[in-house]
Amino acid sequence: MRFDQHTLVLFSRPADAPELPRDAADLLHDTHLAHQAGLVEQGLVLAAGPFVDPDDPTMRGLAVLPISPDEARELYANDPAVRAGQLVVRVASWLVPEGNVRYESVSMPRSMLEAAAGD
Repeated sequence: MRFDQHTLVLFSRPADAPELPRDAADLLHDTHLAHQAGLVEQGLVLAAGPFVDPDDPTMRGLAVLPISPDEARELYANDPAVRAGQLVVRVASWLVPEGNVRYESVSMPRSMLEAAAGD
């Protein structure tokens, strides 16, 4: 059997994340979303999104990429929320039977305002 290999990036909030004023946190969240949307537009992210009601409340979201784990680590080292210490990433390779998972090209929100407009 043949397998497709994807890279998973898990986002979590570190216990020592610096506290930010609400407006700074909102701006940082928007820059994180813009960074993510830019990666999608470049074809570097196949799917991404936040978790809802995870068992572990520090878990924030997931991204699936068609690139190597090392390339993914490099991309997310430049994520504004990671650089600001608000998120940490954990990276792993994921093998699935070839053709088992398909991703459609969709646009990603570049801000919380844009994400809310989709409701």
